[in-house]
Amino acid sequence: MRKVILTLSVVALTFGATAKETNAKELVSTHQTELLASVGISSFCKAVIQGDLETVKRLIDLGEDVNQKSLGMTPVMFAARYNKVAILEILIKNGADLKIQSSQGYTAKRYAELSNASEALEIIETAIGI
Repeated sequence: MRKVILTLSVVALTFGATAKETNAKELVSTHQTELLASVGISSFCKAVIQGDLETVKRLIDLGEDVNQKSLGMTPVMFAARYNKVAILEILIKNGADLKIQSSQGYTAKRYAELSNASEALEIIETAIGI
C-alpha cells in the first residue's frame, strides 16, 4: 500500500512539475504585463520594455512623443535599461533626446551603465559621439 501511494505521489509531482514548466513562460509574460498596467506606465513605454518593435514603430508613426516621460523616464531610458537595442535605434532615429534626465537625475546612458546593458551603451555612446 505504501509503495502505491509513494508511486502515485511521484507521478503526480512529476506531472505537476512538467505542467508548471511549460506554462512558466506564459505566466511570467502575463504577470509582467499585469505589473506594468498596475503601475501606470504609458502604453508606449510598455511596448519598449516588452521589446515590441512593431508596436513602437506604429505608435511613432501615429505621432507618439519619443521624449514623453512615464514614471519619470523617457522611452529611450527604458530601452537602455532593458537593453532593447533595435528599439533604442528606432527611438534615436526618430529624435529621442539622449541628454534628458529622469526624475532621478539619470540619462539613458547612465541607465545602460547601471544595467550592464553593453550593447545599448555602445549605441548611445556612438549616437552622442563618445
